[in-house]
Amino acid sequence: ELHFMKKIPTGAEASNVLVGELDFLRQPIVAFVRLTPAVLLSGMTEVPIPTRFLFVLLGPEGKAHQYHEIGRAMATIMTDEVFHDVAYKAKNQADLVAGIDEFLDQVTVLPPGEWDPSIRIEPPKSVPSQEKRKMPGALDDSASHSKPEKHSGPELERTGRLFGGLIRDVKRKAPWFWSDFRDGLSLQCLASFLFLYCACMSPVITFGGLLGEATDGHISAMESLLGASMTGVVYSLFAGQPLTILGSTGPVLVFEKILYKFCKDYTLSYLSLRACIGLWTAFLCIVLVATDASCLVCYITRFTEEAFAALICIIFIYEALEKLSHLRETYPVHMHSNLDFLTIYSWKVMDLGPRSSELPSYPMFPCAARAPPLCPDALFLQECRYWHGEFQGPACGRDGPYTPNVLFWCCILFFSTFVLSSSLKKFKTSRYFPTRVRSTISDFAVFLTIVVMVLIDFLMGIPSPKLHVPHVFKPTRDDRGWFINPIGPNPWWTVLAALIPALLCTILIFMDQQITAVIVNRNEHRLK
Repeated sequence: ELHFMKKIPTGAEASNVLVGELDFLRQPIVAFVRLTPAVLLSGMTEVPIPTRFLFVLLGPEGKAHQYHEIGRAMATIMTDEVFHDVAYKAKNQADLVAGIDEFLDQVTVLPPGEWDPSIRIEPPKSVPSQEKRKMPGALDDSASHSKPEKHSGPELERTGRLFGGLIRDVKRKAPWFWSDFRDGLSLQCLASFLFLYCACMSPVITFGGLLGEATDGHISAMESLLGASMTGVVYSLFAGQPLTILGSTGPVLVFEKILYKFCKDYTLSYLSLRACIGLWTAFLCIVLVATDASCLVCYITRFTEEAFAALICIIFIYEALEKLSHLRETYPVHMHSNLDFLTIYSWKVMDLGPRSSELPSYPMFPCAARAPPLCPDALFLQECRYWHGEFQGPACGRDGPYTPNVLFWCCILFFSTFVLSSSLKKFKTSRYFPTRVRSTISDFAVFLTIVVMVLIDFLMGIPSPKLHVPHVFKPTRDDRGWFINPIGPNPWWTVLAALIPALLCTILIFMDQQITAVIVNRNEHRLK
C-alpha cells in the first residue's frame, strides 16, 4: 500500500482496535493500552507505521455484533483530534473516561428512524475548529467572563469572629483525623517516610552546624535537632496541612546571623534576646490565627508560588555546590605528583601564654618548625589539635596533613548520587521487571540511592567529610542550659524592643509557611 502511505503525514502513529469472542469467558474484558515507545507490529496495519494504542475487547459468545459496534465506536473516537490528545496524556482510567464523556457531549446523534443509513451524508464545506474544546472551561456559559484563578474554599473565608477560622478547621478536620493514620499504612507511604527522614535530618543538622558557626555555638546542631523534632511532631499531629515539613531555612539563618552580630556589638545576651523574640513571634502568630489572617492567601498568585519554589530550589542547589567547592580549601589538589606533598609537614603552637610551660617535651612536637616526621602519626595529630597547633608545610591542609583523593571522590559521590537517584526514579517506565517491582524501586529511589552510595563510600575507605551528629543529649555549650531566662543579664527594655525583630520574623515565618501550604494544596496534586 505504498500509494496510501504517501498520504499519511510524517510521524503518524496507529491505533489498533481488536474485538473477539471466547467461549470460556463469562463477562467481557476490555483493555486500553498505550505503548511507550510506539512499536512497529508487522501484519497488524495495512501500512508499516508504528502502533501507539491498542484497544482490546474480548467477551463471551453470542454478542459478536455488539462487540463489533463497540470497536467501530472506539475507532471513531480515536480519530477525534481532542480525544487522541487526551489518550496521549492520560495518567489513569479516570482521565480516559473524562475524555470519552467530553466527546459524547460534543457528538451529534441522528435518530434511527429519521434518516436512511444507505444514503451518504455530504461532509461540511468547512470543518469547524476544535481549539475551543481544548481550552479548559471554554464551554461554560460564564467562560467569557471568567476571572484569573484564585485560591478559594471554606478555609479561606473570613468568619468575622475571634478564632472562627481555627474552630471551623477543627470541625472540618475531626471526622478524618483517624483515617489519616490508617491510610498511611501502605508501602508507598513507607517510601515517603524513609525519604523524608533523610530529607529532614540532613538539612536540620547541616543548618544546625551553620547556626553553630554563626552564633558561636549558642544554637547548634543539637538545639536545631531538638527544636525540629518537637515542632515537627506537634505540627504533623494538629496542622491543617501536615504535608508541610518544618525545618531551618536560609532566610532564618540570615536572620540569626544579623541578630547575633547585633548582640555582640552591643554586649547583649544573645540567647535571652532570642527567647524574647521567640515569645513575641509566638504571640503574633496567635494574633494572626485569631484574626483569620490566612484568608490573605487567596491573593497569592501562581507567579508568587513559582518564584518562591524557584528560590527554594536555587538555595538548595547553591548550598550543595558551595559545600563541594569549599572542600578544595580543606582538601587541596596538589598538581604534578610531587611526593613531598605527601610527606613533609610540621606544626607549631601560636600564643599559648601561661600554658606554654605545659607543652610536651617530646622531640617530635616542636614549638617551632624543626625536623618534622616523615609520615602521619595518630599521636602527632592528636597532640597538635589538643594544643591548637597550626599545621605548616606543603603537605598540610587546614585540618592536618594532606589527604589525597578526597575532593575528587566527593565529586564522584555528588554526581553519582544525582544520576543514580534520577535513573531509579525513572525506572517505573523501563522495560525490566514486573510493574510492581518497577513501581517499588521508583518509590524508594532516593532512599536506595543514599544507602548504596553510603555503602560504596564506606567500602572505599576514603575519609570524605561526614555530617557531625551529636552523641550526647546536652546543650552544645557548657555555660548554658535548656531553659533560658528571657531577660537574663539584658536591660528590661530589651523585652519590649524585641517586638520589632519579632515582627520581621513573624512575616518571614508566615510567608514561608503559607506559600508552602498553597503549593502543596495545588489542584494538580489531587489531595483529598
